[in-house]
Amino acid sequence: EVQLVESGGGSVQAGGSLRLSCAASGFTSHDYTIAWFRQAPWKERKGVSCIHSSRSGTDYADSVKGRFTISIVRANNTAYLQMNNLKPEDTAIYYCAFRVGWITLRYYEYTYWGQGTQVTVSS
Repeated sequence: EVQLVESGGGSVQAGGSLRLSCAASGFTSHDYTIAWFRQAPWKERKGVSCIHSSRSGTDYADSVKGRFTISIVRANNTAYLQMNNLKPEDTAIYYCAFRVGWITLRYYEYTYWGQGTQVTVSS
């Protein structure tokens, strides 16, 4: 069973930065994708960014391009989301997700999910 442990959420003022971590365990595949999704109150869950284990594939939502950077350390199967120049509209619960296979930001393509971590950006 794949397990995902997220960390790094918190509160920050607009323009600030946070780094989220997602540590994945319980699998043997070398062909996998880790993604970040977010969900604000009363809104649907949306894809933020994803990265393939080979590091050869990444994707970002238009709203975060140029501000967020995703990376992965294969040695410990941990993905990181560096979030810079945060805006109040980035406020949401951020979820880490895992799938075997190539990158996608379609939430229904992901089998395993983390518990979520709150990110709050104040103006």
